Amino acid sequence: MLSDIDCNQQIERHIFKEALPPLQKKLAALQQQVREAGLPVLIVFEGWGASGKGTSIGRLVNPMDPRYFDVLTMSKITEEMLKRPFLWGYWCRIPAKGQITIIDKSWHRIIMPGEKERWGLNESESKAFYHEVRAFERQLTQDGTLIIKLFLHISQAEQARRFKALEEDPSTAWRVKTHDWAQNENYQSNLKHFEEMLKKTNTESNPWYIIEADDKRFSCLKICQTITDVIEKRLENPPSLAASVTPVQSERKFPGILSGVKTEKHIENAEYREELDFLQARMNRLGHKMYVKSRPTVIVYEGWDAAGKGGNIKRLVAELDPRSYAVVPIGPPTPHELGRHYLWRFVRRMPKDGHFTIFDRSWYGRVLIERVEELTPEPVWRRAYDEINEMEQHWVNHGAVLLKFWMHIDKEEQLKRFNARMADPAKQHKITEADWINRSHWDAYEVAVDEMFAKTNKPHAPWVVVESNNKKYARIKVLQTVTDSLDNALR
Repeated sequence: MLSDIDCNQQIERHIFKEALPPLQKKLAALQQQVREAGLPVLIVFEGWGASGKGTSIGRLVNPMDPRYFDVLTMSKITEEMLKRPFLWGYWCRIPAKGQITIIDKSWHRIIMPGEKERWGLNESESKAFYHEVRAFERQLTQDGTLIIKLFLHISQAEQARRFKALEEDPSTAWRVKTHDWAQNENYQSNLKHFEEMLKKTNTESNPWYIIEADDKRFSCLKICQTITDVIEKRLENPPSLAASVTPVQSERKFPGILSGVKTEKHIENAEYREELDFLQARMNRLGHKMYVKSRPTVIVYEGWDAAGKGGNIKRLVAELDPRSYAVVPIGPPTPHELGRHYLWRFVRRMPKDGHFTIFDRSWYGRVLIERVEELTPEPVWRRAYDEINEMEQHWVNHGAVLLKFWMHIDKEEQLKRFNARMADPAKQHKITEADWINRSHWDAYEVAVDEMFAKTNKPHAPWVVVESNNKKYARIKVLQTVTDSLDNALR
């Protein structure tokens, strides 16, 4: 792929000076059209050291309105990034609708020799790297983001010449590091690694554009022309967001898991108090061990309204170090959150290594409330099953323990609790019109939950149905399940 390309494409200075201003003018106009169309654009610059990425980005953004683009350099790995899966930092920086984000050094280079060690990739992450990268790019593209991937390619001789020139200038000598010269000395070996990376991440929907970069004038024009061509084509022919979705199987039935659950599980008060004290103390010990071992934990609570999620969470974290966990209540997305991929607001709240994040409702809202209330088109929410499985697998590959609880009560118990809340002034804030509307759609929710279980119950991220008519029984079951899972993970 790279070895067959002649990097030494030349362009005369006077031709460059004539051709660049019209391209820059077009880029400025396209930026405004991107804003008006609400199109998120992610431009990725990758390539050899000293291939001119910084200079190219500078010329690219020069005509643009700086309020509506971001330039991010990802060469520095922060502690926040190291303590989470390798894609986390990029997920947090995806562009909003109408915004252009330009990334210097992308997620693709993480698999390169030397980079895996810097990023602390474990064996599972390394094995799944290309699958997870392709999934990440596909998810953004299907959601409407335009990704433009540019690889700046220079010859070994030109790279060495640029390194020497940088070193000879006291103001730029600091830019050349030992690993830069190592890349040049091992050029052929690195060339093979780059070619493998490009081949395995070059897809029809997210192709790589190779930029011959020995001549900076030529590379600048080709970059500007490529970006304008791709953006113009996208604006003229916006794809259907329903593309690449498995055809709807409207007649297919999924196992009626909820209908077979016996909600009337019970525990005596004395046994409850004894078990609660024991399991909370166990939770405290295991939470400390998870911190020492740098293992993150993600716990998801879903379930019927008034099923007791809040009280259950309170007992779960009662003896945890409050510095080690965060409880994230999920409500309707804000306009700021709606401007990005729906998983964005969840991924950015995920725990760092050694910590817990507990979600009171979660990303499963896309295949539950958004499905039942018809807030999201069917092809879009159906696509979410794969997106959710891929996201959860990404965290488990990093080393996270991931548990998902469905808090289950029967319809009669829910009505009893609704009425009790309405009769108690101290609890009336807990019952809203939306709760009654959701109750009227009980049967539709059961169908959605059964399909959710069938498609997202995985060995690495299992669903646990918690019989919750008796709140005390439910608290013990969750505590027992969580502590057993943490114990097994630590073993």
